[in-house]
Amino acid sequence: MLMIRLARFGAKKKPSYRVVVIEKERARDSRAVEVVGSYHPVEKPASVKLKHDRIEHWMKNGAQPSSTVARLMRKNPAVAAV
Repeated sequence: MLMIRLARFGAKKKPSYRVVVIEKERARDSRAVEVVGSYHPVEKPASVKLKHDRIEHWMKNGAQPSSTVARLMRKNPAVAAV
């Protein structure tokens, strides 16, 4: 089963995260199927960049977002194309 979750990167006490599509059983920082965004909580305000089209694609194919990724998606909805 595929999950959309965070993988930690960055220096000690300066975390940055990648939003990744990965097998549920794999370790947190293992090789991901695809990187679909990033999250930098240390910046003020926190920076969130998501590829909503790719996240939607993976969710249609059965990937489940983690609770944290679901929260980030709710707070940062996709901007409708004009």
